[in-house]
Amino acid sequence: MITHNLGYPRIGSQRELKRASEQFWAGKISVEELQVTALKIRQQNWQTQQEAGIDLIPSNDFSFYDHVLDMSLMLGVIPTRYKELEQKGFADELTTYFAMARGYQQNEISISAMEMTKWFDTNYHYIVPEFTKNQTFSRFSNKAILDFEEAKALGIITKPVLVGPVTFLLLGKEKENGFERIDLLENLLPVYIDILKDLESKGAVWVQLDEPSLTSDLSENEQIAFQQAYQTIRESLTSLKIMVATYFECTGENIHVATSLPIDALHLDLVRCPSQLGDILELPHFVQSEKLLSLGIIDGRNIWKNDFSKSLAFIKRASEILSEDRLLIAPSCSLLHSPCDLDLEKNEDVLTPEIKKWMAFAKQKLNEVATLKALSKGEYSLFHSLQYTENQEAIASRTKSELIHKPHVKKRVNAITKEDSQRKNPFEVRQALQLEALKLPIFPTTTIGSFPQTDEVRTLRAKLKKGVLSEAEYENLIEKEIEKSIHWQEEIGLDVLVHGEFERNDMVEYFGEQLSGYVFTQNGWVQSYGSRCVKPPIIYGDVERPTPMTVKWSSFAQSKTNKLMKGMLTGPITILQWSFVRDDQPRRTTAFQIALAIRDEVLDLEKAGIKVIQIDEPAIREGLPLRRADWENYLEWAVEAFRLSASKVQDITQIHTHMCYSEFNDIIRHIAAMDADVITIETSRSQMELLDAFVEFEYPNEIGPGVYDIHSPRVPESDEMLQLLEKALVHIPARNLWVNPDCGLKTRKWAETEAALKNMIIATQKLRESVLITG
Repeated sequence: MITHNLGYPRIGSQRELKRASEQFWAGKISVEELQVTALKIRQQNWQTQQEAGIDLIPSNDFSFYDHVLDMSLMLGVIPTRYKELEQKGFADELTTYFAMARGYQQNEISISAMEMTKWFDTNYHYIVPEFTKNQTFSRFSNKAILDFEEAKALGIITKPVLVGPVTFLLLGKEKENGFERIDLLENLLPVYIDILKDLESKGAVWVQLDEPSLTSDLSENEQIAFQQAYQTIRESLTSLKIMVATYFECTGENIHVATSLPIDALHLDLVRCPSQLGDILELPHFVQSEKLLSLGIIDGRNIWKNDFSKSLAFIKRASEILSEDRLLIAPSCSLLHSPCDLDLEKNEDVLTPEIKKWMAFAKQKLNEVATLKALSKGEYSLFHSLQYTENQEAIASRTKSELIHKPHVKKRVNAITKEDSQRKNPFEVRQALQLEALKLPIFPTTTIGSFPQTDEVRTLRAKLKKGVLSEAEYENLIEKEIEKSIHWQEEIGLDVLVHGEFERNDMVEYFGEQLSGYVFTQNGWVQSYGSRCVKPPIIYGDVERPTPMTVKWSSFAQSKTNKLMKGMLTGPITILQWSFVRDDQPRRTTAFQIALAIRDEVLDLEKAGIKVIQIDEPAIREGLPLRRADWENYLEWAVEAFRLSASKVQDITQIHTHMCYSEFNDIIRHIAAMDADVITIETSRSQMELLDAFVEFEYPNEIGPGVYDIHSPRVPESDEMLQLLEKALVHIPARNLWVNPDCGLKTRKWAETEAALKNMIIATQKLRESVLITG
């Protein structure tokens, strides 16, 4: 029986990669220094897995920014606009790579970044490959080979990990009409085979090709493409063993495709879909083959300790049908989605021992994999017996703990009625009342909420935690930051202001810290995109709001201006999605508990005189099940949760929501059903393409399509923003069009922010003038 891992966190246990990358982008360290940091992380990751007893250790799971972008570079899928870098002598591999991810604006060159969207139903963002009708592929980067050789030099023969060819094509986007990206497979495969042959020649024994698309709805052509791809790959290799990894959902009807592929091993996610073990064991063609089955029985996406008794039952069931030497044990998916190491959580005031013993982070999950192998083989040494006993005691204590269950919270959820999620009047009535009450100009301008979190602001929070600053001193300094930002917003002419969120660490963590039923970590970081890391709070019990969370700061900000001040909240589905969620009750129930807590906050903001309240839901689409047949059930309760949080306000209170980096075409009806007065969305990277869904559906409410990309340091000119607004105005009635960036500005620098927002205001003024002239 073999143990293996599908991938390991790439950020470093202390976020070393984040710091080094940002220093490199700022010109503070050299490329050589950045590479030294990356090498240390890779070596540490391989050695950690080796010491844990993992037999097949992955390589090429490290990335400077995103593994899909890595694949694009390896395959030469580089959009033509980046050729300018080469033409002007700036096109080394890493410069091109980061330009594709972040855009490029220097040396009199200005190039926009590629689109970014969510990796299946996770909060990880990937850079979307761009395909043209006559797309060619060629080896551009040797990253996978170099990483393998690097590990080999340490004496570790790794299992290189690549995004599989069919999934790679399906993750991309056609940038012109007249073809389907899956039709590019024939052109693509020779480059894949070239890479695999190179790995084979270097001594690789196994390669892992990730094909999570096998868990989604596939057309007949796409199913055929899988057969063609792997038949071609198999015929081209001599000895390299191929593992295809599926995860995040059931393979469903695609199990017949997956089990028929000419491969050596198939990985199944038995955490998300335990039933597929029985499905595959009932397929004679698989059982009678020599293919290995990888059991994904450790949850790679959550932080709860594995229940050894349940996992051993899976292994026993599989081994009764297949011989033990045909089984592999692994996490359900890459541990990219887990924090690095629970042992780094030293502060018992932050993470109490009782709750900590219910958890396992990436490093601990490796140990769980190795322990399950020993236990399943009957190697009951004293050490393993103790591990089993401790595991079962932890599982039992979590089930019985009085920390988790609050009868009054459960009673409140059970008492929800249909009226609780309905506004008093339809949007047409509300819009007229809001126009009169709020007196906003045509094309109102605003931002999404946060302003740059400078080193000075972060230092204030650190000093507060260390006791260097008293609560009163800290609040006084934060008030000064808020006042400065308000005066600046007034000066440049924004219409609806924000207080800047200087007091907030993260848009979910901040609220979790003030809700009961949550617990936190000091070092539980996971990658969201690029150098952006988040520290998801952990929902361990019933959730409620003990006291107001934002009213004090919003009220203070409103007192400093005569303009409208937005109250800023995170919505229930995003809080759910971006937390590590308890797995002992339906997610729907937890979402409704959070929604009621947010509703309490909304009503308190309204009582405090806040007339515009934004409830962000950037994660609502990422919560979609991968199977379309399961969408309706999820969307029904997700939309209801948002409406529960927003629907008890007066008609003149304007409710905003924000969504980013999502394809909306297939859920636009449900977005409309959320019934927010104003929705702000990301459209700048796609050049307003994402707006098409709202136009075709004739979305009835007000829309703020983001006019510039905040995930790039590039500052667009006002005319560039104006062109995007004019595109939007072709389809959106002027009275419904808002002007804003595409997301919050927390991660940007003040110089970029000031320049970009001033250009946005200039673009808006030009648009207002042109509308007045044309009537």
